[in-house]
Amino acid sequence: MSDMQTKQASVLENIDAVRAMIKRHKRNDVVFSIIGLIALMIGLLTLCTLFIDLIMDGYQRFNLTFFTEFPSRRAERAGILSAWVGSALVMIVTFLTAVPLGVAAGLYLEEYAKKGWLSDLIEINVSNLAGVPSIVYGLLALGLFVYGLGLGQSILTAGLTLGLLILPVVIVSTRESIRAIPVAIREAAYAVGATKWQVVKDHVLKYSQGGILTGVIIGMARALGETAPVITIGALTFIAFLPPSPISTEPPFLNFEWLTSGFTVLPIQMFNWLSRPDHAFHINAAATGAIIIVVTLLMNGTAIWLRYKIRKNIKW
Repeated sequence: MSDMQTKQASVLENIDAVRAMIKRHKRNDVVFSIIGLIALMIGLLTLCTLFIDLIMDGYQRFNLTFFTEFPSRRAERAGILSAWVGSALVMIVTFLTAVPLGVAAGLYLEEYAKKGWLSDLIEINVSNLAGVPSIVYGLLALGLFVYGLGLGQSILTAGLTLGLLILPVVIVSTRESIRAIPVAIREAAYAVGATKWQVVKDHVLKYSQGGILTGVIIGMARALGETAPVITIGALTFIAFLPPSPISTEPPFLNFEWLTSGFTVLPIQMFNWLSRPDHAFHINAAATGAIIIVVTLLMNGTAIWLRYKIRKNIKW
């Protein structure tokens, strides 16, 4: 066999080996896709099964009275008025606490902080904090906010606690959204004489706001369903009054007394009803659980819609 024929045979063998490798990789991709699809379907079917079960158990309480009545010792007269109002007020404090601080921290770490061991250490710790069990934040808040700062078992304490809980999520989502922006956008802004702050304000934040909003809403949805931290700081399990209104009729038309008021939230109210031996209270708990799931799904759906809407309107 001549040298030319030997080289041709070697090339053909290499081509066959490459084709076999590509075929094997494609087969592995198909297998991985099937496994991922099965895992996704298991999760979705489990969620749908639980959701349908809650609706079937609690559909009797899906009426206006259930939302406008206070909790009661009589299951048929009990409602979630104080619970959903308390959840709304706690979410306001959580939002005002976590979002400005989280976005500012993510923006600083990504755009202004010098790259080095210190920034790497901060990034690792922020990522680790996102995976810390929520009960740890409750214990931290109990020692720091309730006893250390003397804020008591109040709406302010609960909002600060949940704000700390979702703060790492907001920081990480902010940084990832900023990293996704092409470098060419920054370079083009600098080329026409823009300052660092103008680049950040008019370009970086503008193009990353979709991802930031998604992270914020997902974090808020998580905070809405948290139970362990608010139990730890002493949320009330039975409350038949509403906190003072945040809005006043006298200047400056704002009232901050509600921040120091006692409170309860939807997961706590659900937990309270589940602990009762009467099956009628379990129906109320099922209805409350279904409402929490619906609100959470709406918040996540809103996040997806906002991200799609913002990205559609932005022209790179």
